Amino acid sequence: MKKSIFLILATTLLLLQCTGSGSQKRGGDANAKITVAVAANVQFAMKELEKAFEEESGVGVDIVISSSGKLATQILQGAPYSLLVSADMKYPEALVQEGKAAVSPKVYAYGSLVLWTLREAMALHPDPGFLLADSIRKVAIANPLNAPYGEEAVHYFKYFGVYEAIQPKLAYGESIAQANQYILAGAVEAGVTAKSVVLSPEMKGKGKWIEVPPEAYRPIEQGVVITSYGQENHPQESCQFLEFLFSETAQRIFEEYGYELPDNR
Repeated sequence: MKKSIFLILATTLLLLQCTGSGSQKRGGDANAKITVAVAANVQFAMKELEKAFEEESGVGVDIVISSSGKLATQILQGAPYSLLVSADMKYPEALVQEGKAAVSPKVYAYGSLVLWTLREAMALHPDPGFLLADSIRKVAIANPLNAPYGEEAVHYFKYFGVYEAIQPKLAYGESIAQANQYILAGAVEAGVTAKSVVLSPEMKGKGKWIEVPPEAYRPIEQGVVITSYGQENHPQESCQFLEFLFSETAQRIFEEYGYELPDNR
């Protein structure tokens, strides 16, 4: 989506402001703490990101994990989150349109879909038509109304022409995290989730997975934005966290979790 000249200039001004005031290590209030709203697909990577940021900056971080849609709604309703680390650009841009974000969002990473199962005997195929077999009763995805990864899972099924047939089998999680819980609990035979999940230390080696063909869904542009609350209450610390997500340290962590970097596309 093309940005207006105004939003591009606003983003540039904020990044310049961050560079000038918020980028120095341990430069802010030693007792400062920000709350960051984080999309569920990022929850495992965020553990490492949070630790590295706190060590580098001296700023404390509280993380709230949910679907991007739910988090955006909470921010619109006044939740005191300083930043939204979303699974797409749609929800951060909606905050800008509603006057609840400081400037236009910026893409920090591109996510990927995988098909995951704990059933070792199950043969996985890129074409999801095999999921229509009678032996497969339930397939987990995140709720497409709130979770971008769920929305792209629907695109995957539609691309291969099986969406209508597979709908009765779909088990919707509130977020990708809940969809993962269905898989781990054995409540479903398989599920569509984020590549970052299956590469995490917590999940690595559990079951098996294959990547969903990238042509079967739209590129998952994941965006971050400083909220109006963050700009008004913790401007320096919010800038520091935003800058950190584009640092070599953070970008290396994103790569380890299977994300593509903006500079690589």
